[in-house]
Amino acid sequence: MRTDSHAQTMHIGELADRTGMSLRTIRHYGDVGLLPASGRTEGGFRLFSEADQQRLMRIKYLKPLGFSLEELTEVVALLELDSLDAEQRERAQASLDHVVREREKLAAYLKQADLLAEQLRHQLNS
Repeated sequence: MRTDSHAQTMHIGELADRTGMSLRTIRHYGDVGLLPASGRTEGGFRLFSEADQQRLMRIKYLKPLGFSLEELTEVVALLELDSLDAEQRERAQASLDHVVREREKLAAYLKQADLLAEQLRHQLNS
């Protein structure tokens, strides 16, 4: 880890290792503005902060819930605010509704997987 003037930073490889995300994905998120680098080395290499790592983890957990990149950008920005105005509350509620719907779908898939696993166990023990 490298220390710049006030904050600890890391190169993209360390960020990838810490988050389990690929370099390609992190670069893509930077290119589309979802995860801009906090800085650059003199050689032009991207530097990331602990806050960037936290942002990337939020993105990682939100992505499987079917949000578009534009929606991800909005949800992550909302999560980073200290307080919400009326318009932001409305957008946050819509995002929450989306998360709840997707969670319900995932729970149903897990229930189906449990049933299928039980049927296969039964077949194996017959």
